[in-house]
Amino acid sequence: MKNGLYSIHIHMLDGVKGRDSGVLILRDGVLLGGGPYFWSRGSYTIGNGAAKKGTSKHGTWKGALATNQHTPLADGLTRPLFGGEEATSGFSGTFSDDAAEVFGTVLVAGHRSLGFRASLKLLAEI
Repeated sequence: MKNGLYSIHIHMLDGVKGRDSGVLILRDGVLLGGGPYFWSRGSYTIGNGAAKKGTSKHGTWKGALATNQHTPLADGLTRPLFGGEEATSGFSGTFSDDAAEVFGTVLVAGHRSLGFRASLKLLAEI
């Protein structure tokens, strides 16, 4: 997994209509990012030693993050999935030279869990 700036596109699963897009910075096990309404911070690990050193172009990874809302949604009729509360997530997936895919679970308000999938694309190495 290369250190870099990635675009991310998230789609909720489990029959929930929800999606989000933004950017993430991944650097040495730290994840930071956001978009127009939400921001996230977390950590990740790579599945093998070669990938940790940046020498592998393919592998597995997993991590956890916390997401918070920083700006109210522009459409007053749209209800935020997280209800303004911090949501925590865990994920695992695969990566290639310039992209990654993950599946995960988000815990909403400490009592409701929902599945999601996300696609990342490397925009710039850092």
